[in-house]
Amino acid sequence: MKSFLLATALTTAATFASAAPEKFTVDASHAQIVFSYNHVGYSTNWGMFSGFEGEIMFDQDNPANSSVSVSMPVRSMLTGWEARFQHFMSGDFFGASEADLITFTSTGIEVTGDNTALITGDLSMNGNTAVVVLDAVLNQVQPYPFGANQGKPAAGFSATTTVKRSDFGVGAFAPAVSDELKVELSLEAVKLD
Repeated sequence: MKSFLLATALTTAATFASAAPEKFTVDASHAQIVFSYNHVGYSTNWGMFSGFEGEIMFDQDNPANSSVSVSMPVRSMLTGWEARFQHFMSGDFFGASEADLITFTSTGIEVTGDNTALITGDLSMNGNTAVVVLDAVLNQVQPYPFGANQGKPAAGFSATTTVKRSDFGVGAFAPAVSDELKVELSLEAVKLD
């Protein structure tokens, strides 16, 4: 009976040990955030952040127990037109220095399906923080197929959200230029340890 109880205790301990969140590092070479906004009713303009850093504490058995934290320099924004970039970095919008960051830190995850979740978190930029909700999809989890990360556990995620730029003190020219930004992101993360 004692050996049965010991075996049960060891099995239970092993189960809890394997169920803990594992650290996945965002692969900066496969991480992009695209945002779009309406410009005076005439056109839709896009911008992008790429190559950002972060980590995902991922619990595949209990995704609600996971968390995410990412950051990117404001000046890493890509607009496709240098004059627009310089305007965004000016005092009309960010007034950004090389040290200014945009960060997102999750505060809760609500699992909504087999591979979907709502990720609530604090988005900070331009000295302001607001709560946003990412409508997220787990694309897949499996060993990476090639390259430097071949064989390492990897996960891919996509998400969408809407952000009001006025919440972050960059609401210039609203509502002629839409206050709401549509945001899409896609990233890969690899378990490096």
